[in-house]
Amino acid sequence: MRDPRDRSVHLTPTQRKVLDGVHSGRLNKQIAFDLGIAEATVKAHMTILMRKLNVRNRTQVAIVAESMNAGRKAAAR
Repeated sequence: MRDPRDRSVHLTPTQRKVLDGVHSGRLNKQIAFDLGIAEATVKAHMTILMRKLNVRNRTQVAIVAESMNAGRKAAAR
């Protein structure tokens, strides 16, 4: 799993929204509805996110998202 403090991971705005949806515990179908995109598109973004974050499953994506959010909050202080 990638170190969440590693800022070298570049995410597109849509990838960030999908990541936030996963972090919130939403299903792909719910994320797709919220973003106005197809569920298959969310699945494609998830595949890319897992590759970019060097993780193997959705749970690990959520863990990295939590760490990234904590890092953003700390940087904003």
